[in-house]
Amino acid sequence: MAPLARLGGLTSSGRARVAVAWSLYDFANTIFSFAVVSSAIGSWLVAPERFGERDGNFILSVAVVVSVGLNALVSPILGALSDRGGRRMPYLLFFTLLCIVPTLFIGWSPAALGVLLFVIANFGYQAALIYYDATLKSVARPATRGRLSGIGVAVGYGGTIFAGLTLLALDVAVENRFFVAGVLFALFAIPIFLFVRESGPIGRVSMADVAGSLGQVRESIRHAREVPGLLRFLVARFFYSDAVNTIIVVMTIVTTKAKGFTDSQALIVLLSLTVAAILASFGWGYLVDRLGPRRTLMIVLGSWAIGLILGAISLSIDGTVGVVLFLTAGAILGSGLGGVQVADRVLMVRLSPPERVGEFFGLYGLVGKGSQVIGQLLYGVTLLLFFDALGVGAYQLAVLTLLVTMLIGAWLLRPVSDRWEGAGEAEPQAPPERLAPMTAPLEPRA
Repeated sequence: MAPLARLGGLTSSGRARVAVAWSLYDFANTIFSFAVVSSAIGSWLVAPERFGERDGNFILSVAVVVSVGLNALVSPILGALSDRGGRRMPYLLFFTLLCIVPTLFIGWSPAALGVLLFVIANFGYQAALIYYDATLKSVARPATRGRLSGIGVAVGYGGTIFAGLTLLALDVAVENRFFVAGVLFALFAIPIFLFVRESGPIGRVSMADVAGSLGQVRESIRHAREVPGLLRFLVARFFYSDAVNTIIVVMTIVTTKAKGFTDSQALIVLLSLTVAAILASFGWGYLVDRLGPRRTLMIVLGSWAIGLILGAISLSIDGTVGVVLFLTAGAILGSGLGGVQVADRVLMVRLSPPERVGEFFGLYGLVGKGSQVIGQLLYGVTLLLFFDALGVGAYQLAVLTLLVTMLIGAWLLRPVSDRWEGAGEAEPQAPPERLAPMTAPLEPRA
C-alpha cells in the first residue's frame, strides 16, 4: 500500500483514488489528441479521394485555426464564469461531451462535413482543458503539484500508447479511428466526474455575469499586470506554444509524407517515442519541484531547439542515417512535449492568486490557442506556397519557422521569477528535505 499512500499524499484530500481519477482524464483526452488530432484527421484529409497532400495540409491548418481561434476568443470568458460559479467540473463535463459526440461521426461523413465535425470536436477538447488544468489547484497540495502534474502527463502518454496499440491490434482503418477514439475518451473520462470533488461555496451565474464577461479579456490583462511576471510569462507562452501545438497536429503527416513511413510504421514510431516521453514526464515533474517550473521550462525549451534543428536536417538525409537522426529528434521533442505540459501549468498555478485561477487559466488558454492559430496558419501557408517547388524542402522550411518562434518565447521567459512568495498560495513551500521521497515512478492503481 506504500505507493498508494504516497499517491494519496500528493492530494489535498489524502485519497489516492482522487489522484488516479484526475490523472485518468489526461489518459482520456490524450487518446483524442493522439488518435484524432495527431494521427487520423491529417491522414484522412490528405488522402487522394479527399483533398490531396498539398490542399489537405492547408485545409487541416484552416480547420485547426478556426476551432482553436474560436476557443481563444471565449477562453477568458469561460474561465471567469467558472470562477464566479465556484465550480469547474460542470463545465468540464459539458465540453468533454462536445468533443466526444462529433468525433464519433467524422470518419463516416463526407469530407466537408467531416471537417466541420472536427472543428466542433477540437473546440470542445480545447475548452475542456481550461477547466481540467484549473482543477489541479483543488486536487493537489501546492508543494506536490509538480509531481502530480508530471504523473498526469505520464499517464496521459499511457493513453497514447493504449490508443496506438489498440488501433494497431485491431488494424483500424483511418476512417474508423474517430469512432474508436470517441468511445475510449468517454470511457476513461468517467472517473474524474465520479471521484473529484470541489470545495467552497457554489455561486450563481446570471445573465448579467455573462454580459459582463464579454469585456473579460481586457479586464484579465489588467489583472495579470498586477501579478509580477505573469503577463511576461503569458507573452512568452504565446511564442513557445507555437512550435509545441503545431508539432502535435502535423507529426503523423511529416512522418509519412516527408520521411516515407507507412501509416502503420508511423504509429509504431510514434508509440516508441511516447515511451521516452512517459519516462521523461516523471523526471520533469521532479525537476519542477526541485528547481522550480521556470528553470525547468527553460531546460525543456533548449532541448526543443536541438530537436527541431535535428528534425529539419533529417528530412533531407536518406537512408539509415536520416532515419536515426529523425528518430533522435522525435525522442527529444516527445520528451520535451511532456516537459512543457508539466512545467508551464505549474508555473501558471504558482503565479495565480487563488481567487483568479480560473480567470488566468482562461487567459493562459487564450495565448496558447492564439499562438496555435498563428503557428498552424504559418505552417499551412508555407506548405501551400512552397510544396510544388520544394517538395520535402517545404516541410523543412515550415519546421524552421517553428524554431524561430520557440526561441523568442525562451528569451521572453528567462527573466520571469517563480518564487513562491506573493503567488497567492495557501500553503507554504516545504523545504526539499521534507518532501516525500519520489525515487521511482508511481503506478496509479485502484
